[in-house]
Amino acid sequence: MNARGMLAAALWSSASLAAGGNTIGYAQATGYFKQDSRPTLYQPLNLLDGRDATAWCSPSADPLNELLTFGFNQPVRLDELKITTGNNFDEHTWNTFARARKLSITSGKQTQSVTVEDVRGPQTIALKPAMTGTRFRVEVLDQYPSDDPDQPVCLTDVVFVAEGKPLDGPWLTTRLKYDKWQAAVLGTWHAGYEGTPDRFLSFNFDGTFRYSFEPFDETREKGKVLEGTYDVSGSRLVLELGGKKHSLKYTKDSRKGGGFSLTLDGDVPDDVKGPWRTTP
Repeated sequence: MNARGMLAAALWSSASLAAGGNTIGYAQATGYFKQDSRPTLYQPLNLLDGRDATAWCSPSADPLNELLTFGFNQPVRLDELKITTGNNFDEHTWNTFARARKLSITSGKQTQSVTVEDVRGPQTIALKPAMTGTRFRVEVLDQYPSDDPDQPVCLTDVVFVAEGKPLDGPWLTTRLKYDKWQAAVLGTWHAGYEGTPDRFLSFNFDGTFRYSFEPFDETREKGKVLEGTYDVSGSRLVLELGGKKHSLKYTKDSRKGGGFSLTLDGDVPDDVKGPWRTTP
């Protein structure tokens, strides 16, 4: 692991202790406003820093086909969400952009819908019952429109709370920097049958990765989790697992029907052989 990755891991360890050991690994989106022209401005990592100065906004005025996914370094049990809707940078941005009104939260077979008011600032939403998992999907189902119907829909923050402790927030600000190489692989990749994956490969923004095999019938097959560190630059991906480094060439391609595929070529550990895809 390079010096940057070692520093990130050390800082991440401190934040993990402060949050009780459960830390968020990433926020990813199927798309966002000005992704090509200004990739740092409305990126999904903005949802994790607990600050009004940053926001995620949908690519267009219609967010219904967009998906936000959040991953954790280990299973968590969420009691609450603290959601700041809209682009809450100031009064002007609040009125310029549309604001999320109703959202669905999904983890595995668990789904809840939540509604927030059209007001600035964080709103506490209790999850009843509490939701458990390592990956959570958030979709915007309805919005408060802006004066301009062509403006995208925004969310400023989604703070996840477990046992009264926020799992993301302002302490992450300095570690949520946009990296174009890391952005290419960040998030969870799926393998297995289309629509019902059973293998998951997640790359976190702190330079760690997590592989999990989650069989449908645990009486016949045993689940498995592997964790390590990674570094990515250009078309090269280096995975460090169990003290051994695996230097790989990766290829990311668009998939027919949407999403991307990830192909790994080289000294690939058997457990993490693909192909992988962004969509379940």
